[in-house]
Amino acid sequence: GKQGEWAGLLPNTTTCCRSFSTLKDYEGEKICGLYEGEGTARFQGGNVYKGMFSEGLMHGQGTYTWADGVKYEGNFVKNLQMHHGSYTWPDGSIYDGEVKSGIRHGFGMYKCGTYPVSYIGQWVEGKRHGKGTIYYNKEGSSWYEGDFVFNVKSGWGIRCYKSGNIYEGQWERDMRHGEGRMRWLTTNQEYTGQWVNGIQHGYGTHTWYLKRIPGSQYPLRNEYVGDFVNGDRHGHGKFFFASGAMYDGQWVHNKKQGMGKLVFKNGRVYEGEFIDDHMAEYPSFQIDIMNNQDLSGIRTTSPFESIKVVDGPDSTSALGTNIEIDISTLLAIFPEENREEEIKQTEFAVLRYISELRRIYTFYSSLGYDHSLDNTFLMTKLQFWRFLKDCRFHHCNLTLADMDRILNDKTLLEEIHSPYETLLLRMFLTYLIYLSFHIYHKEFDNTSPRLFKCFCKLMVKNICPNACQIKGILFSDRQQTVYAINYIDKCWEIFRAFCRPNPVAPYEPTMKMRHFLWMLKDLRLVSKQLTATKIVNILAKDSPCVRDGEDTNLEHELVFLEFFEALLDCALLYVTDEMLKQQAEESSRSTSSFRTDEFIDPAAGPPLAQDLSSGQVSSPSGVSLAVPCPTTKTPFYFPSPPPRRLADNLESAKNEQKDKLGLWMSQIYIFFVNKFFAGYKHLEVVKETIIDNRIRHAEFLVLKKIQEAEEERCAHLTLLTEGAGVQLPGHVASMTKPLLANQSSARKHRLPSHRSGTYLSTCTLTCFRTARLAGAGTEQRELTPSRGCKPPTF
Repeated sequence: GKQGEWAGLLPNTTTCCRSFSTLKDYEGEKICGLYEGEGTARFQGGNVYKGMFSEGLMHGQGTYTWADGVKYEGNFVKNLQMHHGSYTWPDGSIYDGEVKSGIRHGFGMYKCGTYPVSYIGQWVEGKRHGKGTIYYNKEGSSWYEGDFVFNVKSGWGIRCYKSGNIYEGQWERDMRHGEGRMRWLTTNQEYTGQWVNGIQHGYGTHTWYLKRIPGSQYPLRNEYVGDFVNGDRHGHGKFFFASGAMYDGQWVHNKKQGMGKLVFKNGRVYEGEFIDDHMAEYPSFQIDIMNNQDLSGIRTTSPFESIKVVDGPDSTSALGTNIEIDISTLLAIFPEENREEEIKQTEFAVLRYISELRRIYTFYSSLGYDHSLDNTFLMTKLQFWRFLKDCRFHHCNLTLADMDRILNDKTLLEEIHSPYETLLLRMFLTYLIYLSFHIYHKEFDNTSPRLFKCFCKLMVKNICPNACQIKGILFSDRQQTVYAINYIDKCWEIFRAFCRPNPVAPYEPTMKMRHFLWMLKDLRLVSKQLTATKIVNILAKDSPCVRDGEDTNLEHELVFLEFFEALLDCALLYVTDEMLKQQAEESSRSTSSFRTDEFIDPAAGPPLAQDLSSGQVSSPSGVSLAVPCPTTKTPFYFPSPPPRRLADNLESAKNEQKDKLGLWMSQIYIFFVNKFFAGYKHLEVVKETIIDNRIRHAEFLVLKKIQEAEEERCAHLTLLTEGAGVQLPGHVASMTKPLLANQSSARKHRLPSHRSGTYLSTCTLTCFRTARLAGAGTEQRELTPSRGCKPPTF
């Protein structure tokens, strides 16, 4: 928002705490000469009070009207406006809420009479302070919701502008400052990162969304990730182009400047110096990232052996210029003279099914999303796993974890099984070729073309009959998916925490079924409703290699999709009707009855509206809040008004669907939020406590050894002095005895007495020096411990 956009709209806080004038006359009841009960008091200057009195003071419910038209109606406590009340100003401004000593303090709502501005939230000493929402127009399309510090936006907040652009993040001194995200809906752009004084400054990500037709060959967006200075790309950063090309290097004021690496869409790489947005070696070469170019005159390198020549206009690939796959590792298996034929026939096979494969890619990459700003979806590993399971890849003696390892290409060990990995269409096709060979290569030994036959069999047996038929619980219902997807990030964190290193190469973190069982046991989620047998049945229902008759293989590995879907199934068994009833009672108790609709223009709609289509509650900011018992509303459209009976049937079916979805969401909420996440948090606290206790115990053992060593030293020194016949000075001897007693007492009660032990060591050293002086016939001096050796007092 702009500086001063609220300035001058609020009455001065002293208006709310005016001193009362001298009484002119009074009408009402009196007791013992004091105003008591209901009455009317008129003051000099024209002020009037009508309401309750007690012991001569305005006390209780009443209305005070000043001569200039300002009116307060509410509670009085001994002549002061207190607790709850409302102010009305002559210009139409109103305040309704909590009051302390005549000043707005607590929760309240203010509406300006001269401007279409209103505020709902917390107040401190007459100023907006704490959580609150400002509406800047009557329609409610321009607003801020978040933190205030004495009338200034500071902290975390969301600002929606009249244009529809929206910022969500940190604020300081009424400006965007800190971490935040800005979405420019008018220009289809988004920035997420650091802000300084309202400008992008620091590290961030800027994305440009492009409207495309469905099935676009460019599934990516133009995106910059790197350093910003005063709103410009400046420093080091990566620019990802929609075609798949990428620049990684230095930037100066939005231009490529300095050392950098440019990867063209065909995989060719130029690495060198850039000057004024151009390659220094080829200043006249215009970089057209979106189209294939003749790079024959450019010094480029290839990071791998491509299956086709893509460097110039003479490319003969059957797939054309827009689909590029890399099967170089597979080609190395074949004799060199057979590779060209294998490549050619494999391309023909992919080309034969390319329309079907594009449709499948689009279908699975859109799972879990309501819409896309640029009509584009990028497949994630989570969606790819669902595709593999639907097409029964895991019925071919391979687990999903095995497939991840087969397709792993120099990925960090921790990321081999990451659900967030993204796959372009060309990578999706490459993965299918690899998997087809690993699954069916034995059937086509000594035949040619081998890759072609493996891929065709995969398409005919696995993909074409089964693709796009969702079988798992996560993606089977769109509304349930949108709701459940909110829990994925936290569940991924917990999944990684319970993973253990794989005992075989590549030794990446992985989870087995027995680990899943142990996890639920540690989190105390195994119950009468959710027994170990039922958990194993959930894990084994779509895993053919888990059960062999009556035997169960708990060594089966789980990827995150299987882990998360198992948790969803567990939630439906674990949460009982009693838990649902208890949750409903708690929700009803916490619901506020404070009305806000009278302060917002009715045309703007309620400030808090329930998004029934997603089963969530949306605040004015558009931020979704998960609720225990959401409801849904599915719209029905008819070409003409239906008969009454049909309308009743449709309404009944709609309510039944709403109730089922609400019940499902309630069960998921209770299980994940109240049980699973809470149990994990408690377990982490217990682990930290155990670590602290171990550290303290180790420190205690060290102190105990020091104490024992001091005692031995003391005893040895005593024997030496007694054997030499040396008499210690009186004050030293008298001081040593109680210290020895203290050491004995500490040992008896198992208490660490390292402080007194340190003092004893110093004192015995002093005694020993004194004894040596005495035994040598040297003049004896009374030695006293320094102040630093004085025994501590407790």
